[in-house]
Amino acid sequence: MNLEFVRKLTIPKEVKELYPLTAEMARTHEERLRQEEAILSGEDDRLLLIIGPCSADRQDSVLDYLTRLRELQEQVQDRIFIVPRVYTNKPRSSGLGYKGMLHQPDPGEKPDMFKGIIAIRELHMRVVRETGFISADELLYAENHRYLDDLLGYVSVGARSVENQQHRLTASGIDVPVGMKNPTSGDLSVLMNALTAAQSRHTFIYRGWEVHSQGNPFSHVILRGYVDRGGHTHPNYHYEDILTVSRLYEQHPGLKNPGIIIDTNHANSGKQYLEQPRIAEEVMHNRRINPMLRQLVKGLMVESYLVDGCQSVGGGVYGQSITDPCLGWEKTERFIYKLAEMA
Repeated sequence: MNLEFVRKLTIPKEVKELYPLTAEMARTHEERLRQEEAILSGEDDRLLLIIGPCSADRQDSVLDYLTRLRELQEQVQDRIFIVPRVYTNKPRSSGLGYKGMLHQPDPGEKPDMFKGIIAIRELHMRVVRETGFISADELLYAENHRYLDDLLGYVSVGARSVENQQHRLTASGIDVPVGMKNPTSGDLSVLMNALTAAQSRHTFIYRGWEVHSQGNPFSHVILRGYVDRGGHTHPNYHYEDILTVSRLYEQHPGLKNPGIIIDTNHANSGKQYLEQPRIAEEVMHNRRINPMLRQLVKGLMVESYLVDGCQSVGGGVYGQSITDPCLGWEKTERFIYKLAEMA
């Protein structure tokens, strides 16, 4: 076998014993999670805003960003509920390039998965302790979720993973809301199958155990656009796209808490990050003119950091993305206040 076995990594239980939550952190997690679930169930009509860097590359700038975001949350809390993106795993289409803090706690150094496991738990703990947020991360590696399952407030299954059986079944056993992105092909039948799997009970193998899951009633749709065979991007955030998903939900009456999150970047923007506010405003306008859409579209997903755009690894610009380009802080601040007016 063409694999070099470097070392056996510590199990989640051991990491949690080394880095445990305090009682106050656990209460914060529970309180924020209940509010988020109330939004997804329709009991709370605030807008869910999942916002933050494309990838969490370093603790200092991420926490600087989140501290500012927390101050903004206090100003708009009656209209908007913020869940910060703290994405510590980065999917790569070709498998090459920076793969996130889990792989490289220091983007300038070689990968070290053990240090990465510790680094991402420390970062998510600091988020709860220092900002009072509970954050979102991507379920890139299904078996790694247990390292963070007591800390996260939201989990997304990416466009490349949503067709994978292990991701679908793992989502069915996660205790926080899981957003399932449409696949890169844009096939919505695949998405609805993934959602059905995530909300259902299963028996499967997980981390070497036979496990039973109860289903995740708060799993839902994320629309992020798609790319056709010719490489052309196609958005799916428009009025008609949302109506299509609404009809699909009607065809699956067993699904609980129907909901859609619109990803304003990726194929919806054609990776033109400055388009994100315009896309969000169109979605908010559509929610305003159609009560059904207001009920179905629960929120937005936005890529934002301290500095506009992106840079290469080692570029040296504090708070600028080293993966996909993001909205800078000044634009983000104006954007969130505008959203609050429209919510």
